[in-house]
Amino acid sequence: CEVLKNCHQPMLILESEQIQRLLQACHEAKKLAYCPYSKFPVGAALLTCDGEIISGCNVENAVYPMSTCAERTAILKAVSDGYMKFRAMAIFGKDWDVYMTKPDGTYIMKTLHELLPLSFGPEDLQKL
Repeated sequence: CEVLKNCHQPMLILESEQIQRLLQACHEAKKLAYCPYSKFPVGAALLTCDGEIISGCNVENAVYPMSTCAERTAILKAVSDGYMKFRAMAIFGKDWDVYMTKPDGTYIMKTLHELLPLSFGPEDLQKL
């Protein structure tokens, strides 16, 4: 079962209005986060190839492995609603390698920090 796949079309640049809707949905989802332990609410929003925006928030549990991150919540909601092709996602995260690929198999690798040098991470929790 291929679940997380792109739209099988050349990636078109998102329109400003789509980006604003995606960011607004991410912001609204953050307000719904249940995070009594970390006190760190996170929202995520996923744009489907059909133009729908599916959002999710983090949901913490005293048994930490049972907690769910915002990105996973958004993906699970989308798939359970029948959406399986995606264009974009607004997310937060720690530094990791990001591989940007082309249909011919060539790719460029950057770290998340190189792409987002001002991103918010766990070390910022100490400042709250």
